Amino acid sequence: MIPQIPQKIKVVRDRLSLPKPWDTVVIFLLNILIAIPIFIIAHQNLINPEWWLHVDRIFLFLIILIAIQLALRLLKTVIIICVFLYLIALVWGTLFGGYGFNAVYEDYRSMVYTMADDPNPQDIIISKLLPFPNKGKIMDAVNFDNPKVRNFALMATTKHFTQVKGFREYRRIIQCFAVFKEVRNRWNYVNDPKGQEYIAHASESLQHFSGDCDDHAILMSALVRAVGGTPRIIHTGGHLYPEMLIGNKADLENINYLIKEVLFVDESRGKEVHYHIDERGQIWLNLDYTAKYPGGPFMSEEILGALTFN
Repeated sequence: MIPQIPQKIKVVRDRLSLPKPWDTVVIFLLNILIAIPIFIIAHQNLINPEWWLHVDRIFLFLIILIAIQLALRLLKTVIIICVFLYLIALVWGTLFGGYGFNAVYEDYRSMVYTMADDPNPQDIIISKLLPFPNKGKIMDAVNFDNPKVRNFALMATTKHFTQVKGFREYRRIIQCFAVFKEVRNRWNYVNDPKGQEYIAHASESLQHFSGDCDDHAILMSALVRAVGGTPRIIHTGGHLYPEMLIGNKADLENINYLIKEVLFVDESRGKEVHYHIDERGQIWLNLDYTAKYPGGPFMSEEILGALTFN
């Protein structure tokens, strides 16, 4: 009986193996399929030294490709099982909201697009800031829980970008962009009364969509907060403007693609996406009324204070 065991193993192995040269072809194709998502994950989580023409990322992809190729050649006797398990994992992720075919495609498309069209970072570390002017009044004015504010925000999310497919993990950000678009289309700049600093509540600004920069910043912050986003108001001395938290640098790639190729194609054509990076590496996108798209040019580069609404 003992001599028969190796023979049975050999039979099973032969049945699971592919004939030549198909085994080499399948190994190569499987290598590409596995290497792309692994490369995307590594790209998103490893520090980017930003070499010329992204040569560092080319080296990274080649290293991953070679490592996977060697591993698959060692497993070529059970290559059919490897293919089956890999496809099952992607199908499972696609059907049940994990990392599936759609996520691989979206991440790869966004990564390649961003490499070809870098956004414009403003690496300003906000740590030692001056006291925020009228902080108490502004915090009270951002009345995101007011029914008028909430209802307007909901209306905007049903009016814009409802047909966008994919990007499920960025649904909340897309809805905040819909709010930005609606306010941007309506806003009318009006100065405060001469010699006075008038701070309007967000619910008040909804009546005429008019006011100065601090009124717009308050309204946008309240509306973003009303649909679950995290806004903050930046103080530059003579100007206030709102920003919105979008995540980390990995998220920026997808958001950059969304803005320029899906949501604000005409408004952002040929332009850069502007943002700030805080001391924790989080990305904040400019939502000023002077910008025609989220991440439009800053009206002022100086930062004297920041007021965040968590």
